[in-house]
Amino acid sequence: MSQYQIAVIVGSLRKDSFNRKLATAITKLAPAEFSFKQLEIGDLPLYNQDDDANPPAAAKRLKAEISASNGVLFVTPEYNRSIPGVLKNALDHASRPYGQSAWAGKPAGVIGTSIGAIGTAMAQQHLRNVLAYLDMPTLGQPEAFIHAREGLFDSNGNIGPDSKPFLQKWIDAYVGWVKRYS
Repeated sequence: MSQYQIAVIVGSLRKDSFNRKLATAITKLAPAEFSFKQLEIGDLPLYNQDDDANPPAAAKRLKAEISASNGVLFVTPEYNRSIPGVLKNALDHASRPYGQSAWAGKPAGVIGTSIGAIGTAMAQQHLRNVLAYLDMPTLGQPEAFIHAREGLFDSNGNIGPDSKPFLQKWIDAYVGWVKRYS
């Protein structure tokens, strides 16, 4: 039975997203005591502070799922040197109304992949700035800016053999981080 429930937020809505594939594959490297659930963020309306007194059902669901988790794993692409709007929208919804953030105290891991040579370095840095404000202790090392290229995934969608040692080290560090803060 899983002892640690981890919410996974994928910053891409694209069906065949490299980051969704990474989220699915990397979680298979975690120990059995960890379970991962990819949360839906594509159904959230644009955040509007006027709705704070009566949030939309999708926002209530997201906040409940985050609150029920022991940690959050963010897997995000980089759009225009920053995080995707859909990810920022989810961060805003689950942090509001002010003083009622579902994110506070949840240990976070940040990873992402891109076809670009610098992976998702800028998006991750921007995301880390937001997470610091949201009071989420965020794993700092090892950093993982994954270049999406041939061999990252094997034919079954698992992490390929050349990338597996590094990503195993990363997920092991994240597991330790969650245990430290849970």
